[in-house]
Amino acid sequence: MAETRAWQLVLERIETELLDGRLRPGERLPPERELAATLGVGRSSVREALRVLEVMGLIRTGTGSGPSSGAIIIATPQGGMSALLRLQVAAQGFPLDDVVHTRLVLESAVVEALASDAGSDTGDARAVADAMDAPDLTPAEFLALDAQLHLALAEASGNVVIAAMMAGLRTAIESYVQAGAARISDWDAAATRLRIEHRRILDAIDAGDAAAAGTLLHDHITGYYAEAGLARVSD
Repeated sequence: MAETRAWQLVLERIETELLDGRLRPGERLPPERELAATLGVGRSSVREALRVLEVMGLIRTGTGSGPSSGAIIIATPQGGMSALLRLQVAAQGFPLDDVVHTRLVLESAVVEALASDAGSDTGDARAVADAMDAPDLTPAEFLALDAQLHLALAEASGNVVIAAMMAGLRTAIESYVQAGAARISDWDAAATRLRIEHRRILDAIDAGDAAAAGTLLHDHITGYYAEAGLARVSD
């Protein structure tokens, strides 16, 4: 077995044990020496696999001895998934149209779910909307808050997978909308419209009108991308 590929065997073994329930959050992985001997790989391959798992947010490693030492399974799906998506974004691995379509799918589901849940709390999103009312915001500052508002709605949904995906895509969303701002001839008018649209989406959520919230969200996203000349998104 090639040493450069052996670390994948370690990942596959840990994945299998997680899926089978033999490993759970809070439990410790076997020592490096034991994993290496059991799987027939070098300890360097085990260490490489553990580094990958740590970046993915699946384990926490500690040196020395005691209860905090070794590799411990942790449950941080948002951190791991967000990091992976951010790396793909940085490598320009996602076409813009695909990002827009993904936003439509994810965020429509978010606002409709929030509107359907009488216990939903839009307080954090409304606080960001209030901050966006400041008259002296630059386009860059305004759009950074815009991205934060949409992330706040995803987090309010309570769906950690959607929240992680939105957090990971935030860099892509913010960079693309920032680039589009320069193409909008009347930024002040556009900013005013975006503020109004945000309030209408939040009002529809709080009123429990899922259909209206979804339609308003769809029109909000596609309207900006069309105005900025960034993408043509079909209904």
